[in-house]
Amino acid sequence: MVYLANDKRYDKMVYNRVGASGLKVSAIALGLWNNFGSVDPLETQKAIIHQAFDLGITYFDLANNYGPIPGSAEENFGRIMAGDMKPYRDEMVIASKAGYVMWPGPYGNWGSRKSIIASADQSLRRTGLDYFDIFYSHRADPETPAEETALALDQLVRSGKALYVGISNYNGAQTKAIAAIFTDLKTPFIIHQPRYNMFDRGIETDLFPVLRAEHKAAVSYSSLAQGLLTDRYLHGIPQDSRAAKSTIPFLHEDQVEKTLSTVKRLNDVAADRGQSLAEMALAWNLREPEIASVLIGASRPQQVVDNVKALDHLDFSDAELKQIDAILAGQNK
Repeated sequence: MVYLANDKRYDKMVYNRVGASGLKVSAIALGLWNNFGSVDPLETQKAIIHQAFDLGITYFDLANNYGPIPGSAEENFGRIMAGDMKPYRDEMVIASKAGYVMWPGPYGNWGSRKSIIASADQSLRRTGLDYFDIFYSHRADPETPAEETALALDQLVRSGKALYVGISNYNGAQTKAIAAIFTDLKTPFIIHQPRYNMFDRGIETDLFPVLRAEHKAAVSYSSLAQGLLTDRYLHGIPQDSRAAKSTIPFLHEDQVEKTLSTVKRLNDVAADRGQSLAEMALAWNLREPEIASVLIGASRPQQVVDNVKALDHLDFSDAELKQIDAILAGQNK
């Protein structure tokens, strides 16, 4: 069947301005990191993307190395875009990144001019796109001058390969330094993509003050702590879960055990709010003015539907925030 987007897709989604720029992004964004590679059925991927777009999600997040195998997420996304999503290209914000290992040798990694521009060209070929709406430096390179990385990203914009640029996984000091270079170059640097969730709050004191001062925004990844901040592990570790698969980074069985008591208490707070834990965790991220959007992952369309429900209750009372802080403080003791 030919896909026709839901004509009410913009009715309920929240769209936030990205810092001081003219761009707005959907408050919920779809990340294509782990379920859109060569091992995942293309029809399922297509159904997830259709569901996301039907719910008003306009921001779709890629990177050169997303898979598995590296590059396959971009290739699959390109197949979907060339088909029934092609008419909607101008309604979408599509992002990709360069900076992690992608091909052998000294040029398929980090943030040199050669690596970033070659990677962007490869990503455009894989996706079949004429340009990316946002292209990111995926991580700061300790051996390449920030000016070189910034100039490479600036060239992508000036050559029409990207509309805006961003950075990811840069700390506060690194962000401030490269932001100054972008300002001098007049590069449309608008966004940062950091890891942020209830269990990982370091950027509140390190990065957020810089983003506020620079009038930039963030889109957070790992917003659900790889599934810890859901009801997925409340009653043990399912065999098909990420924690049960040793090949999945960032989440292991011992982490689940350590956080189980805290997760149960947070789940009680969410229930009192009339939300699932995942809905509350996404809403909690969005309470921060610097967070324009939160990335979600999905292995089936219903997960997208469930996560978008977070937008039904974004407000927190002072008492709720204090209760959550107290629970998290107990976790860290």
